[in-house]
Parts: sequence; C-alpha cells; structure tokens
Amino acid sequence: QVQLVESGGGLVQPGGSLRLSCAASRTIFNDNVMGWYRQAPGKQRELVATITRGGFTTYADSVKGRFTISRDSNKNTVYLQMSSLKPEDTAAYYCKAFGAGVYWGQGTQVTVSS
Repeated sequence: QVQLVESGGGLVQPGGSLRLSCAASRTIFNDNVMGWYRQAPGKQRELVATITRGGFTTYADSVKGRFTISRDSNKNTVYLQMSSLKPEDTAAYYCKAFGAGVYWGQGTQVTVSS
C-alpha cells in the first residue's frame, strides 16, 4: 500500500521554478514530521527540508532562500516550492514522513538543464 505519493517533478531551465507535492494518508500526515530529501546520481541521499506538525521548518544550507516547504492539513499534503533552480539541484526528490514511523515516497525526478 502506497503511503506517500509525490508529484510535480520535471524538466526546468536554470533559474526556473517547480512545486513538488506529497500526498499522505491522514494518519501519517498528522502523526509525523514531513520532509523532502533528494538523491543525485552517484551521491548519497540528502536532507532538503523538513516541517513539523506545528509548522517549524528546517532547510539544507544549499537551498535556503530558494526553497520553501509547507503543509496543508486540509489536503494532507506537503509541498516543496523550488525557485531559482540550479543544475546542481538535479536529483530524484523523495518525500519522507518520520516520527511515529518511517515512510518514504517513490520519488519524483527534477532535472535542471538548459
């Protein structure tokens, strides 16, 4: 049973924007911290941003000021708004829920290229 479903990836030019979405079941969304991670080819998966149930956010230094994580409790969905995208942001992006349990989405590809 798929618990987290990501969407919104794609190909974008440098300097462009994308918004990723992660839809969760209500239980997972309400009981866990939600986060976005990414993994580029040949590299380890790394934290991008997290958001708690109370709305407290953290960001990797590499995305601060460019990415914004948010959550919509009415839709049980977490978003990652990405702006001023760079080629080095190219990666598979994964949604993660953790706290009461650990859940991963299947990933969505983001490619930043001209």
